[in-house]
Amino acid sequence: MEHFDALETRPPEEREAALMAALPKHVAHAKQNAPGFARILADVDPARVTSRAALARLPVTRKSELGELQKALPPLGGLNATPRAKLAKLFVSPGPVYEPEGHGRDWWRTARGLYAAGLRAGDLVANTFAYHFTPAGSMLESGALALGCTVVPTGVGQTEMQVGTIRDLRVDAFIGTPSFLKLIVEKSDEMKADIGSLKNAVVGAEYLPPALRAALGARGIRVQQIYATADLGQIAYESALADGTLVEGMMLDEGLLLEIVRPGTGDPVPAGEVGEVVVTSFNADYPLIRFATGDLSAVLPGPSPCGRTNVRIRGWMGRADQTTKVRAMFVTPRQVSEVLRRHPGVLKARLVVEGQTGEDRMTLKCEARERPAGLAAAIVASIREVTKLRGAVELVAPGSLPNDGKVIEDLRKYG
Repeated sequence: MEHFDALETRPPEEREAALMAALPKHVAHAKQNAPGFARILADVDPARVTSRAALARLPVTRKSELGELQKALPPLGGLNATPRAKLAKLFVSPGPVYEPEGHGRDWWRTARGLYAAGLRAGDLVANTFAYHFTPAGSMLESGALALGCTVVPTGVGQTEMQVGTIRDLRVDAFIGTPSFLKLIVEKSDEMKADIGSLKNAVVGAEYLPPALRAALGARGIRVQQIYATADLGQIAYESALADGTLVEGMMLDEGLLLEIVRPGTGDPVPAGEVGEVVVTSFNADYPLIRFATGDLSAVLPGPSPCGRTNVRIRGWMGRADQTTKVRAMFVTPRQVSEVLRRHPGVLKARLVVEGQTGEDRMTLKCEARERPAGLAAAIVASIREVTKLRGAVELVAPGSLPNDGKVIEDLRKYG
């Protein structure tokens, strides 16, 4: 079975040791060169950040905070360690939120995921991700070029022209969203155009329905996903066995340090539990430390049968920001966490909001091994104090709440 490099198959303990050895140096680099992190990490001694436990005590920087951070300290909130004048590109995502790209080969680290999806040197690749404002087009192009592929920068839209280009140039691989690939295939049928040269597709940025993957596979197009963000670049990617059988989950990219934390907090959850994806990236230009993506996922148990030894995650499982409005007041996962902090005997909780419009009811379902007299009443008082709203409490058995990362569940009926 082919692998991108020897890093993918090294013993897990060797990888962990390398990450821990790099961590204090990286924290020191961020603190010294990025004004934003100098503020965020003001009370942190980098030399002491040599373990996951020490890392977990550092503040979390949330993707949702970037807009405000960047307004306070333009253009990148001071999170960049390389000055703006020495960066290669600046991108603009909705918000607006600005993202940098530095100089250097495969800066976004997407080559590894493209290789796992079957792309090889010499392949002709149609990159249909946007090239304007947002970084997706540049992100995937840089990885394809690093592999030695030739890229056709088609960007989005113009479906007929996309089909004609794939047909005329005999394009080998597609990069883009699964829904756009579906449109291209359907348009090729309508045009009676032969796009049989297309053998591999790397998709991302949206949900891939299993039925669509199967239908494309039946046409001879092997489809694999990557998981990336505009801030971190590639986070994880799908892998397969030598016979093409897809492996469950997604492989964490090399050179990243992953934590799965309780939504609304920076507290790591037990292995296998769904939580928010928090990443420390060892990118010297943009050294994001404990960067909370707002995405939900979980770590899968056991080694991958593809031979890669890094952590596997379940892929994208929804959004961690479950903030909702109850009786005209915002209720956040962080508030639920604060209620739990006041009652250490509660292992896990889920705030369920029910009722018709204007008749909201909140119930905090709490997993607790022991239920001393007065516990429920004390939690009710904490809910009132923290949220300024009335809420009921239901004590449930440990392990009875779903493992889906939800801290707030809105069951209200609208309309």
